[in-house]
Amino acid sequence: METTLDFIKSRRSTRKYKTEDVSEEQLNQIIEAGRFAPSGGNCQSTHFIVVKNKEILAELANLTQQEFAGMEITPGLYKSIVNSINLSKKGNYVFHYNAPVLIITANQKDYGNNIADCSCALENMMLMANALNLGSCWINQLKWLNENPVILEYMKKLGMDENERVYGALAVGHPDTADGLPVREPLKRTGNKVTVVE
Repeated sequence: METTLDFIKSRRSTRKYKTEDVSEEQLNQIIEAGRFAPSGGNCQSTHFIVVKNKEILAELANLTQQEFAGMEITPGLYKSIVNSINLSKKGNYVFHYNAPVLIITANQKDYGNNIADCSCALENMMLMANALNLGSCWINQLKWLNENPVILEYMKKLGMDENERVYGALAVGHPDTADGLPVREPLKRTGNKVTVVE
């Protein structure tokens, strides 16, 4: 029996997925784990937009590539955004790694804990996916474009409310590995400084 810490350490990001669908039962468990995450003042205002439709996933990838490709790289821009821009300009950029499911977390744009609440939900869902032998990966590209008019309009078509914005997303699916299981070897910690004050 793994300890809780062992289980947490075994969670790794998956960026290559099989085309196999995630079962409804598995997906419901993952979403339920997200819904039971803590929220500021117990507001429970995170909106989970679950995309399983392959055509919509493809269209969302195309729109995201189009919008990143139109951006310019400026000094000091976050390196992952630079990477998304460069890959988009080359073409064939699929920000969600062709996972069969993308769970988008949105929240009220003027709510002070919007990012924190979505982050707690995303972590819960990643741990639940790991428990179900599924792979997952935190996806930020839609958050980076959450005020982009094209992406904003498309997200509203998918059910996002007018006063909401995307603060994170999760790719979920069966890992494309030899044994079909997520890679679970913990990565060595090289950062995350700890200061203890006694």
